[in-house]
Amino acid sequence: MSYANSRIPHSAQQGVHEALRARVQKHLAEPFRKPFADYNRAALQIALAGWDGRAPLILDAGCGVGHSTIQLARQFPEHWVIGVDQSQDRLERRKPYPAALLPQNMVFVRADLVDFWRLLEAAGVRLARHYLLYPNPWPKIGHLGRRWHAHPVFPWIPRLGGVLECRSNWQVYIEEFALALGEVLQREVPWERFEASLPLTPFERKYRDSGQSLFRLGIALPAA
Repeated sequence: MSYANSRIPHSAQQGVHEALRARVQKHLAEPFRKPFADYNRAALQIALAGWDGRAPLILDAGCGVGHSTIQLARQFPEHWVIGVDQSQDRLERRKPYPAALLPQNMVFVRADLVDFWRLLEAAGVRLARHYLLYPNPWPKIGHLGRRWHAHPVFPWIPRLGGVLECRSNWQVYIEEFALALGEVLQREVPWERFEASLPLTPFERKYRDSGQSLFRLGIALPAA
């Protein structure tokens, strides 16, 4: 289903996946031990090279073309903002922003978040704010394991602390993310429908302008 030129995720799954709770419990009981790739270790070094060790950290996880990273750096000028995406091509398409006009309190790095999140935690890094803006929803029923909240790496996300915010145009994704996070934290996690008056990403602007409903989860995580 689509409005204008944007698409609402279509799925035979109309509610929270029945296997999600058990999947999260399995990942909590059996820690993920995938070896780190060298390029992700290098990405962490690049991400922290310009950080003074004192400024609060913001992670824009899966930043795409980086518009959200730029906006966050402008919104939080006293923070160090890290935009991470696995696609170098997307990172290089940050138009219409020439390098000379980019904020100086930010950095883009190419990395796989499966490694990057765990490397941050292992390095003792804790975040002030953490954004997952419109991650691939993988809406097919059989694709549950590809959604971040059902992936083995998910328990590392709340360990990084700070204010965690996830946004999606698929309500089921946010409902599932809230349930999974609630399993980790052992408490209910709220979510809401919202209007993006100042869109953070090109997707968010497109979804808003085409009349779609947007959903988000925001929670202040406990300190490690």
